[in-house]
Amino acid sequence: MVINLITFASILQKQATVRGSHETILNELEKYFTVNFVDYRDMHRLTDRDFSLIFIATGGVERMVIQHFESLPRPAILLADGMQNSLAAALEISTWLRGRGIKSEILHGELSETIKRIFVLHSDFQAQLQLKGMRIGVIGTPASWLIASNADYLLAKRRWGIEYVDIPLERVCERYNHTTDDEVGDACAQLAARALACRDATPEDMLKAMRLYHALKAVIREENLSAITLSCFRLVEMTGTTGCLALALLNDEGIVAGCEGDLQSVFTMLVVKALTGKPCFMANPSMINARTNEIVLSHCTVGLRQTEQFIIRNHFETESSIGIQGILPTGDVTLVKCGGESLDEYYLSTGTLTENTNYINMCRTQVRVRLNTPAKYFLQNPLGNHHILLFGNYEIMLNEFLQLNSCKRME
Repeated sequence: MVINLITFASILQKQATVRGSHETILNELEKYFTVNFVDYRDMHRLTDRDFSLIFIATGGVERMVIQHFESLPRPAILLADGMQNSLAAALEISTWLRGRGIKSEILHGELSETIKRIFVLHSDFQAQLQLKGMRIGVIGTPASWLIASNADYLLAKRRWGIEYVDIPLERVCERYNHTTDDEVGDACAQLAARALACRDATPEDMLKAMRLYHALKAVIREENLSAITLSCFRLVEMTGTTGCLALALLNDEGIVAGCEGDLQSVFTMLVVKALTGKPCFMANPSMINARTNEIVLSHCTVGLRQTEQFIIRNHFETESSIGIQGILPTGDVTLVKCGGESLDEYYLSTGTLTENTNYINMCRTQVRVRLNTPAKYFLQNPLGNHHILLFGNYEIMLNEFLQLNSCKRME
């Protein structure tokens, strides 16, 4: 792991003196990292793919830093061990940067804690880097009822480096129509053999759903997409099949795939994958008990690898085609949602998945979660409908990343 120390030192200090004055912290850093010293006048040679800290080596560099603040890495992480009045300078600089809307943090204190913090910051940096340049295919248009789940394409690109790409449904339908039953027959048989049961749906439904999966994969390859969100209900009208099976299989393969053209939720799923490497479950809050802080989440698709077992059903709302009833493992979970048109707000809570429910008037995959935070958020200050569930406790990791990117937490 390489870290670049963009070094600011008073012109009164020689380079050898700078190194000797901070020998303790620099020696410790070099135990864990490959350290490159970069004179602040040369920081233009670094790219946004280089992990860099701002090394405040002496006092008296405040003016020097603000004269070059446009070139500083964002967020601005200042390293100061206190020697040569470095901490005093870092405090002044950090305050100035934050006053101009630049996220800033000072690394100072016990060396072991500083090292740990650098590892966390590097992990966040890698996730940000992974998001940059990702292309999200918006296949069709967002569902008409998602009136609060939009995202501004330009602002999202400026803030996160992601790109939303509009793709007409007709293009997928054309691929779908050119895919034959013979091409997908074996895959259907293999999937049916893995299922706990097959109910409601017919073999023809399975063939059509698998043809759609192949059609979507072809478009994803052609457009070099990292994720898609699908206009599911319009698709049913055009093809007679739902996207539930296709989205489940795509998520199993590491291609983030969301429902109903929800731009905010598919971005949330991408963030989760970039940070944790894990798939997640996009769902509707269907029942909320604010007294017990319990919520029932449901949807008609979930990645099959997230389940302990799954049943092939039909789709709840249309009573047609294929839906997935996943039986999910109980235990610790994290619930998260990024929202706002600029994708600069978020909700985050941990909880316990206590049971898989089976209400007849809800989507096929259903889970009850007891939250560790007040469920009244959903009734008083929600970030739209869909929320994202993943297994395990990732609150600290997700909160750290979103706070580092100046997002506002909703509670």
